[in-house]
Amino acid sequence: MNRIQAILTIHTEQLPDNFQEMIKHEQEHVAKWKEQGILVHFFLRQTRNGAVFIFKDVDEAQVKKMMETLPLYPLMKSIDYFPLIQQY
Repeated sequence: MNRIQAILTIHTEQLPDNFQEMIKHEQEHVAKWKEQGILVHFFLRQTRNGAVFIFKDVDEAQVKKMMETLPLYPLMKSIDYFPLIQQY
């Protein structure tokens, strides 16, 4: 089964005043993807500067478009995408 892993890193210097509100909206986006069955796993990074997403049943182009809709996207430092083949 194919998966797409997206590793997101945000700029943590000079966060906007409404950062906590942005986080709330971010969580709503992520919850919708989980409800739709396209997000398999979601991890916060221990460094608190990003997250790791694992998607299924969508291709890399779709994942890139989805990531651009995240409220924190304007704060992105980088997003790395890795197509994966699940073995077990």
